[in-house]
Amino acid sequence: MMPIEFRWVDLIDIFTVTVFIYYSLLWLQGTRAMTLIRGLIFLIFVYATGRFIGLYTINWLFEKFAPAIAVMLVVLFQPELRRTLERFGRGRLLGLFSLAPVREGSYYVRSVVRAVEQLAEEKIGALIVIERMMGMTEHLESGVRLDAYLSTELLLSIFEPRSPLHDGAVIVQGERIISASCLLPISDSRLLDHRLGTRHRAAVGLSEVSDALVIVVSEKTGIISVAENGNLIRHLTSELLEEKLFSIYRMEKSRLDLFGWGHGKIKRAQY
Repeated sequence: MMPIEFRWVDLIDIFTVTVFIYYSLLWLQGTRAMTLIRGLIFLIFVYATGRFIGLYTINWLFEKFAPAIAVMLVVLFQPELRRTLERFGRGRLLGLFSLAPVREGSYYVRSVVRAVEQLAEEKIGALIVIERMMGMTEHLESGVRLDAYLSTELLLSIFEPRSPLHDGAVIVQGERIISASCLLPISDSRLLDHRLGTRHRAAVGLSEVSDALVIVVSEKTGIISVAENGNLIRHLTSELLEEKLFSIYRMEKSRLDLFGWGHGKIKRAQY
């Protein structure tokens, strides 16, 4: 038997695979994919047992239907695979190579904060999506196109209970409200509090499949929450929300400055 040669690059190989498996399982935790993974492990166990003790019929079935099972797994895991790849693409390293529209920080932030603060005081439900690097095209099409400059007054009028646009999400791109009454994907995470309603689950659902920041105002309690990267932070004050929005503005500006691109050199997206 020839001796096994262990190279230093093998450590990198093992570490990379370990990190990939760890984060994949971490991102899939609480979704229906974990149930599918347990079923897959059971099938592998049955196949390995059949091979070990010589169950020829079971081995024949697995060998014949292996391609069909592989295709079926890709179809079943499609949402989770897409979510994992999108999260990888939203990582900090790859994020440096993406461009996002630069926001006019002070006016933009304070307009949103003032509107959210008033909505919370009056306990009017609201769902505001702040687009970052990933586009929201498929969700924009589910709502009513506005393409209007962002202002506190416009946000308040949209979420007025008697407004035909209040039921759904508002999507903000840069300094403009692009669409209102938009439908968002509902999260199926089991880690969320079961007392949370559809509005909060929709906020988390969108944050799971995009890098958007989603602001939620509860119509029952007036509590302000923020969903980001699949996590929901509740009981935010207007000061904390303002700090969060300013941090997004600073990160986007720093990303552009890192490559030497100024505001004048960035062509604002055409919406």
